[in-house]
Amino acid sequence: MPVKFIAHSHLPTRYGAFEIHAFEDLHTHKEHIALVMGEVADGEPVLLRVHSECLTGDAFGSQRCDCGPQLDLAMRKIAEAGRGVILYLRQEGRGIGLVNKIRAYALQDRGADTVEANEQLGFAPDLREYSMCEKMLRTLQVARVRLMTNNPRKVDALRAHGLIVLERVPLQTGENPHNRAYLRTKHDKMGHMLEGMSDQDNSD
Repeated sequence: MPVKFIAHSHLPTRYGAFEIHAFEDLHTHKEHIALVMGEVADGEPVLLRVHSECLTGDAFGSQRCDCGPQLDLAMRKIAEAGRGVILYLRQEGRGIGLVNKIRAYALQDRGADTVEANEQLGFAPDLREYSMCEKMLRTLQVARVRLMTNNPRKVDALRAHGLIVLERVPLQTGENPHNRAYLRTKHDKMGHMLEGMSDQDNSD
């Protein structure tokens, strides 16, 4: 996938100082971001979070998912380590877009789970893809990573694009009464590795 580096700048945050790097996918014209803290081009393994955009969770604090808390925890872990990368990918709603995600929410309000809602709208449960990550990380001179994720399919996807994933670092956070059924569906139907899910029933 053709991905072009556009620009970078300093970004002070409540977690510390990051550098923000902007990239453009020349095929879809979507813009993706890399947040970088510390020296990551030294050949040592880099703590990495690959985070797909979630406006409702990341910006509005929605409790229907665990996306916002995961992003916060990833930034905190990188700040504690003093170095790391977050790739923020424009793949809202697991790739179906913001408006379709709201349509999927409406179906969930009527009893569908997150997988069923996507399928009822005519989409696969997860349309995200990660080919842009290799180019973005290569630009940052990062090849070996410790990936913060609960999703083993994401590990496989990055390895399939030539990245060396040395370790999966669990990133379980943000469970609340509004998203427990959502998390159970991710565990049961999408293979996410979430502690405490297997011994729960599927009622709500």
